[in-house]
Amino acid sequence: MKSFFGVDYYPEHWPIEMMDADLDRMIDMGVEVVRIGEFAWHIMEREEGQYDFSFFDMVIDKLKKKGIKVIFGTPTATPPAWLINKYPEILQRDENLMPRSFGGRRMYCYNNEIYKEYTRKIVTKLAEHYKNEDTIIAWQIDNEFGHEGSDVCFCDTCKSGFRKFLSEKYSSIDMLNKTWGTVFWSQTYNSFDEVPLPLKTITHHNPSMQLDFKRFMSKSINDYAKMQVDILREILGESAVITTNIAGGYFDKNFDHNKMGKMMDVASYDNYPVWGGLKEPITPANIAMDLDFIRGLKRQNFWIVEELMGAQGHTIIGYLPRPNQAKMWAYQAVAHGAQSILFFRYRTATFGTEEFCLGIIDQDNREGRKYREVKEFFSDVKKHKELLQSEIKSEVAFLYDYDNIWAWKIQQQSTAFNFKEEMLNLYTSFYKHNVHIDVLDVKDDFSSYKVVVLPVMMIVDEELKARLEDFAKKGGTVLFTYRTAIKDRNNNLYLGKVMPCNLTHLTGIEVEEIESLQEGQFAFADGKFGTTKCKVMREMININGAEAIYKYNDKFYNEKACVTINEFGQGKVYYIGSSLDNEILCEIAKEIIIDKDIEHYTTPMGVEVYSRYLNDKKYLFIMNHTDEEHDIFGIKLMPYDSKIIEVK
Repeated sequence: MKSFFGVDYYPEHWPIEMMDADLDRMIDMGVEVVRIGEFAWHIMEREEGQYDFSFFDMVIDKLKKKGIKVIFGTPTATPPAWLINKYPEILQRDENLMPRSFGGRRMYCYNNEIYKEYTRKIVTKLAEHYKNEDTIIAWQIDNEFGHEGSDVCFCDTCKSGFRKFLSEKYSSIDMLNKTWGTVFWSQTYNSFDEVPLPLKTITHHNPSMQLDFKRFMSKSINDYAKMQVDILREILGESAVITTNIAGGYFDKNFDHNKMGKMMDVASYDNYPVWGGLKEPITPANIAMDLDFIRGLKRQNFWIVEELMGAQGHTIIGYLPRPNQAKMWAYQAVAHGAQSILFFRYRTATFGTEEFCLGIIDQDNREGRKYREVKEFFSDVKKHKELLQSEIKSEVAFLYDYDNIWAWKIQQQSTAFNFKEEMLNLYTSFYKHNVHIDVLDVKDDFSSYKVVVLPVMMIVDEELKARLEDFAKKGGTVLFTYRTAIKDRNNNLYLGKVMPCNLTHLTGIEVEEIESLQEGQFAFADGKFGTTKCKVMREMININGAEAIYKYNDKFYNEKACVTINEFGQGKVYYIGSSLDNEILCEIAKEIIIDKDIEHYTTPMGVEVYSRYLNDKKYLFIMNHTDEEHDIFGIKLMPYDSKIIEVK
């Protein structure tokens, strides 16, 4: 699909008399597409079985006359009050078995058969009504699956579903007992009906059980999404474009985004570099990693269906983006593969939970700075639509695994540990050199890359081991960090194997002991690029063929390695046994980038350069993430300035 640009529009929030003026203003701004309908179930079905799409018929008719296309959202994130009042069992239950109250959004249980049936009805009626409407160019199912804590439920339906899930996964209750090690603390079960949900208990539940529950919740959410996709596909045909908007915090969710991404025609993201309560935006590298993650879901360019323009917050309002800063984030997004962008939202709501989610136009209904910035962005970026659709080719891949992420959430091991922060620390070290990076599921094929990075990959099985060995043998560079390969797929430690289990030959090391470092606690190591703090965790590494490039500066462990490099086949394998200062990681990344002859650019701190290629021509996206002026490549960048230039 071609690139398009537009806004998120909620016509039901405004007097109908304002709509014509709104659409004229959108045309002036350069809007091509609006997203509608996603929270409007009650408008479509005011009473059970009484379907009425006349309001959106009117909206679409007006949009059509203006030449504006539509992305239509299924309204299932916000069930109507009459439905919850009739069937309160639809509501999720939290860890205290208390039902979530009606009044928010996504409060429904993904496994509740009643809710699934009403979902089928509304999605079917909606699709049948608009199946011949060519103004609708795409369909969005639900809204931000799993966001805001809606990714877990402990109701009786989920308890029965979890037991069924386990009975289908394990051939017998004896196999479950053996796999989980339920002999520990006399947790052995005589039947699947005895298995509880992981509700609050004294100390903690079995780690294998907790991991299986997260897998069950992931399956529940993805099955619910697939149900909607299948309905739309059957009614609208294979040519229909179906997506769903992914929220931030994807590594903190209890569902595998890759499985959902695979069933969509295009991946979509809601890009919020700042949110309520934040004194300043997340780092440019963090924004970039989020974008690279979304692109990696289908390994192709993606959409942003909510791009922040104003300050945001439900109860606490976040940082106000400085002049041109939010526009600069939009440039960063298209640089990293967002071939289409909708800004959130057209106008600030004057009622409801999101009245402090400030829009392009505020409640005063005036065309101010934000309006002008969006108009300028649309005008400029539309000149480069073909470029935005060009393929992004990366030579560095960061690999993650939801099983591994969930295992870390179950057993954090250090109060200082946060998976995304560890991932981001390493990602930042490559990002600062302005290289292209793909963020991929570890199950994806990574054989075509020059470098693969596996941050804190605690779960490594034989299949992954074989792929990594083959990659290194053929000349690839692999980078591991601490606590690699200590667990199997069942979230159990390997018996009788030296850490990193199954990888001692590949890494050329053995980990003798570990020390968990808590918040504010540090060790130190000296080596090739100077001294570094060691945080979160440190491993006492014995050399077994590798070269130590960092050793601990420690009274007891000064002979133990902290960072190593091993020659393996035609490739190299780095192992980092602690969480290091980013300055040192940047030097290690630079060494790898130069060794593998990877395209990169040296820029002032806070200036990002991202290259793209089209028709044998090279273009650079240049973004100034700072409030200072910079000169680069002979170009003067004002604070938060953005440029797209062709390299002659």
